[in-house]
Amino acid sequence: MSWKNRGVESASKGVVSRKWTLLLCIGCFCVGMLFSDRMSVVPEVKTTSRTTTVEDEMRNVVSGCDPKINVDREAKDVYGEVSRTHDAIQTLDKTISNLEMELAAARAAQESILNGSPIEENLRVSESIGKRKYLMVVGINTAFSSRKRRDSVRATWMPQGDKRKKLEEEKGIIMRFVIGHSATSGGILDKAIEAEDRKHGDFLRLEHVEGYLELSAKTKTYFATAVALWDADFYVKVDDDVHVNIATLGATLARHRDKSRVYIGCMKSGPVLAQKGVRYHEPEHWKFGEEGNKYFRHATGQLYAISKDLATYISINQHVLHKYANEDVSLGSWFIGLDVEHIDDRRLCCGTAPDCEWKAQAGNLCVASFDWSCSGICRSVERMKEVHRRCGEGENALWSAEF
Repeated sequence: MSWKNRGVESASKGVVSRKWTLLLCIGCFCVGMLFSDRMSVVPEVKTTSRTTTVEDEMRNVVSGCDPKINVDREAKDVYGEVSRTHDAIQTLDKTISNLEMELAAARAAQESILNGSPIEENLRVSESIGKRKYLMVVGINTAFSSRKRRDSVRATWMPQGDKRKKLEEEKGIIMRFVIGHSATSGGILDKAIEAEDRKHGDFLRLEHVEGYLELSAKTKTYFATAVALWDADFYVKVDDDVHVNIATLGATLARHRDKSRVYIGCMKSGPVLAQKGVRYHEPEHWKFGEEGNKYFRHATGQLYAISKDLATYISINQHVLHKYANEDVSLGSWFIGLDVEHIDDRRLCCGTAPDCEWKAQAGNLCVASFDWSCSGICRSVERMKEVHRRCGEGENALWSAEF
């Protein structure tokens, strides 16, 4: 009995133990699954949290840098810089222009002193800079060999001595013979001009070496020097074998005073001469197209006038303005690309008598007279007085004129 009971108890305990063992295993398995799920979820949450934080930070940064706003700001900044740079360049250009004109005036005054001109005259010129306003400066182009031509002009249409000074003071008209220096500065040719200037005091000496092939360079230097020395509305160039009625010239130019960039003369457009050895041959003929082409419109070289703005333009840019073989072509080329008004006035290129007489009788008095066949008055030394008598406006016309 007892053995039987013990066997039953042992079997019951074994059954119980196996049940508890199975439950324990299942519990452990569940706890393990729960733990593994927790471990896998926590890092994922942390990673997501970090990613979200970084994205939020980036979003905050980007929100403060709106591309459209930045582009607008940059555009405004660039425009502002360009505007300020443009203003600075304009100011610098004006400063350079003033300095160049002052330098040209100083050089001209120094050269005049060194060549023996009276110091008082130079002081008067210096005092006039920036103070006295003139109507026009008339530069009479001349050469070392043209002493007789100059004397014929002095004896006819160019006032002398006190009358010339009165012309400057009362009418605002400056008149000078324009000449540079010889290749051997200080030689006999220069000394002859210095002696003539001491006698008449009517020269404008240029920092330029004289030569027929250097007329374009001389023209640039003349305008640059004249605009530095005298503040005038117009600057005129005329040859020393042309007859000029000064009062009529002054009245003609005065009608264009309100125009800032004006170029006045007898406009022409002659053929470009490619053949070597002929007069007025153009070495750079190929620049003007095929053979037989014509030049652009420009004023004939005997007499023309330009306004102050154009003379100043030449002064500032003289070192880069191209020189063609013919001086009148060169001048026209300097203005061809600018906003310049070309005025074709045929009274600036009348023929000598009887042409000038017919026009005077018709009430259309000529400004300048010469012979086209000679590009000036033929035998001007002998004929200037006759031309002056028949084509001149009369001395009273000049002193009674109001400009």
